[in-house]
Amino acid sequence: MQVTKESVAGTVESSDVMVYVAPSGDGVADDLTSSVGKQFDAQIRATVDDVLKQLGVDAVALRLDDRGALDCVLRARLKAALLRATDEPVDWGKVL
Repeated sequence: MQVTKESVAGTVESSDVMVYVAPSGDGVADDLTSSVGKQFDAQIRATVDDVLKQLGVDAVALRLDDRGALDCVLRARLKAALLRATDEPVDWGKVL
């Protein structure tokens, strides 16, 4: 999947995450801010990497403002932002 435009998903409420996505010419660039980062930074990054791999994204600029979102919430918000940022048709079997 190729990211062609900017998009956003989520909120900055407690137990949620705000995901900002933008096109990037050189690989994956991520900026993670998290209220639980000291404890869960590695798990958050692993989840982000897993979603990017699942959707076939290899060039994107990400900014995540995490407020203690569960793994399932992070996955849903990231997928929503990435799908909004592409002009390609969605392969729902791959997404779900």
